[in-house]
Amino acid sequence: MSNTNTQFDEVVKSCKDIFIKKTKDYGTSWRVLRTISVVDQIFIKALRIRTIQEKQEQKVGDDIASEFKGIINYAVIGMIQLQLGKPAVEDVNAEQASVWYDEQVAVAKKTMQDKNHDYGEAWREMSQESFADLILVKLLRIKQILQNDGQTLISEGIDANYIDILNYAVFALILIAEGMH
Repeated sequence: MSNTNTQFDEVVKSCKDIFIKKTKDYGTSWRVLRTISVVDQIFIKALRIRTIQEKQEQKVGDDIASEFKGIINYAVIGMIQLQLGKPAVEDVNAEQASVWYDEQVAVAKKTMQDKNHDYGEAWREMSQESFADLILVKLLRIKQILQNDGQTLISEGIDANYIDILNYAVFALILIAEGMH
């Protein structure tokens, strides 16, 4: 598990580096995104991964690993947006965005540690295809929750689905780094 913690941190560090650089390039323009827009951004990336997996060919430069990194960053954005409440047209400095990023990743990492304890790191035996499919399932669940005005009867909420999406993408990147496709 300690290796997983280190690997998790390495993946997140590379994603956060991209997030901060894009924040310096674009500001926090993502603050205007509503939940459905964040979900759609992740959906596009997950569907592209699935399409590349199925066709075994890509024509646009970003590879599967880059798309998983984008999924992680959009999941963090979604978690931040839920935490902050109503989307806004505002520019937040990179330092504040970095703090928010770290707070949300800490929640996801704690969830990952708890689930790895109970599930025995079963994800290490999963395929890249499964990660893409499970991310798509979580996105469809969020869309349904939104159609239900944010309410669930017995299921987890939007936040838990974002956490799972983030963790699935981290797991996929860990396995890619280990040479497991």
